[in-house]
Amino acid sequence: MIATRADLHASKPIFEDARSGRTVTYRQLHSAVSEWSRRLDAVGAGPGAVVVVDVPDPLTFAVVFLAVIASGRCALPVDPRAPIGELLRVLLGVRPVVVVGARPELAVVCDALFISPTAEPVRSGPISLARRGSVLLSTSGSTGEPKAVPLTEQQLLHVAGAVVRHHRLTDHDRGYNCLPLFHINGEVVALLATLTAGGCLVLDQRFHASGFWELLAAKRITWLNAVPAILSVLSGDLTGHENACPELRFIRSASAPLPSLVRKRISAASGVPIVESYGMTEAASQITATPLDGPTPLGSCGRPVGVQLEIRDQDGAVLPPEQIGHVHIRGAGVISGYRGGRARERFDAQGWLDTGDLGRVDAAGFVYLTGRSDDVINRGGELLYPREIEEVLLADPGVRDVVVVGRSDPVLGSVPVAFVVSTLPQRDGGMALAQQLHNLCARQLTSFKRPTEIRFVDDFPRAATGKVRRHVLRGQAHGVVGT
Repeated sequence: MIATRADLHASKPIFEDARSGRTVTYRQLHSAVSEWSRRLDAVGAGPGAVVVVDVPDPLTFAVVFLAVIASGRCALPVDPRAPIGELLRVLLGVRPVVVVGARPELAVVCDALFISPTAEPVRSGPISLARRGSVLLSTSGSTGEPKAVPLTEQQLLHVAGAVVRHHRLTDHDRGYNCLPLFHINGEVVALLATLTAGGCLVLDQRFHASGFWELLAAKRITWLNAVPAILSVLSGDLTGHENACPELRFIRSASAPLPSLVRKRISAASGVPIVESYGMTEAASQITATPLDGPTPLGSCGRPVGVQLEIRDQDGAVLPPEQIGHVHIRGAGVISGYRGGRARERFDAQGWLDTGDLGRVDAAGFVYLTGRSDDVINRGGELLYPREIEEVLLADPGVRDVVVVGRSDPVLGSVPVAFVVSTLPQRDGGMALAQQLHNLCARQLTSFKRPTEIRFVDDFPRAATGKVRRHVLRGQAHGVVGT
């Protein structure tokens, strides 16, 4: 695919840096594949070797990551900001052959060879392309201990192709991505979908709220790859930015459910549709997505795209529309097991994976997520789904973001506690807002669904993708003596 794109779009940039004039053309990417194949062969890392990609610069990461896969190796991307001690837990039992990056000490502790991304090129020698490449990823760890997820080149390209078709990406599109590239969304939805479509991707190392819309307009961005945490920040101040990006076609939201109010605000101000999606590492990213055009029910993450999806009860029976149960998936992009045979109980003999998510499907096939199975709050026998409570609280203009978790209770078993990020500076009027939110819940929620406590925080503990680490908040909830 890289060779074909290089023939068609030789001098066209596939990647551009958002903050400088740096670019990588399709021809340069093709040359990089050959160069990295020679480099890896030269140090004895043949086809199938595990190569850790520990690169902070997004353009360099993109080139190394794609070149490692295209040259028939296994890319293992890691967070370049993470301490080495944390990375060692991720790499436990993997035995990488090479570490590519800026930290030789990581290679030392892994007993691997080290190659700098700027190492001298190897100009001669055969190119080893004996087998297809792969990726080994760690789950985000937002719900507990991470697991190693092996994904083949075929699985990655299957989902990248589904992303391209659903979003109607072409070689004229220019995407913008500031999400971490060591995560499955950045790799498949951003990098591989751009390669598949033959388009261009503008890469940013991190999200900058200041001048954001002006940057998108200057770079002639046609689609934006974002997460709810970013869109929530942007929705707080949209004055003067209405229809600020004339070439923007759509905004894509992933990683977590997008609050309905944020979705309305961003769509109204930008004048483009919000494509909300649901995905996971084990499915090579995208599972469902809302339509690019046409009506979408509020609260839905869309219909399945290139994957089968069923809602089942605890005994494995498929549930009818509108009933809440466990989300199961299978398809060409879904893994058949974790590395090392961990969590085998999540897979059945027919290839179905229990995602660990709870949700329902309506009569039109739209999927609605109600939370993780371990997020459900059992209050005296009544099951509470955090998202319903969160949506009520988000309707108040004093609330920027909210997460509801369960806290153990000696009588009821568990009770809901709401962690709130306020729009008010320095938590001004916190007591008044807390009472206002309690009153709001009293009007819109039955008594057993109402939070017993509301605690104001500056932000939530998050994974690198912006996903809230709910298990950390559950731990914090036990020590809450709040409003």
